[in-house]
Amino acid sequence: MHGKLKLTSVSRSTPAMATALPDLPMPETVMVRLLRIAISSMTDYFEPVFRKIGLSENAFHVLCLLIANDTGSASPSELSELVGTSRANMTRILERLVQEGLVSREFETRDARRHLIQVTAKGRQLTMSNVPNLAEPLRHAFSDLTPDEFAMLGTLLRKAILSFDKGARPEPGNN
Repeated sequence: MHGKLKLTSVSRSTPAMATALPDLPMPETVMVRLLRIAISSMTDYFEPVFRKIGLSENAFHVLCLLIANDTGSASPSELSELVGTSRANMTRILERLVQEGLVSREFETRDARRHLIQVTAKGRQLTMSNVPNLAEPLRHAFSDLTPDEFAMLGTLLRKAILSFDKGARPEPGNN
């Protein structure tokens, strides 16, 4: 489904949801639906670009983060936090990157139980050679937004992310 159809679907189904579920806050429900559609659409948009590279978006992100780090290395838990994925998923991502020779896994000198992930020359070369392939799709992804709208979107998303940190609110009378 294309963006226009997805948005039409939300507009068409929201009144019926509001009627059938009168206690469900519709503005917030619609916002969650819009965010999920945006994430899904973004994945669909970038998936072909990353398929050509032979990596997932998260794997490419890991390589970029390692290259950007002064030492070219980071712990798996740090990478998990920076990419915004679970530690279990990060383990799978790193395993594939190690198998492909794009990163290496070494024990930390101070604590042999902890690993340090280091980008290899092959991983650095693959990443750097594919940055130009991502530049145009990235610029084009938000081309319908003015610079002010783009900045506002960033501000609002940051604010929403911090709002999610508050967690579920207790039900009235159950404090």
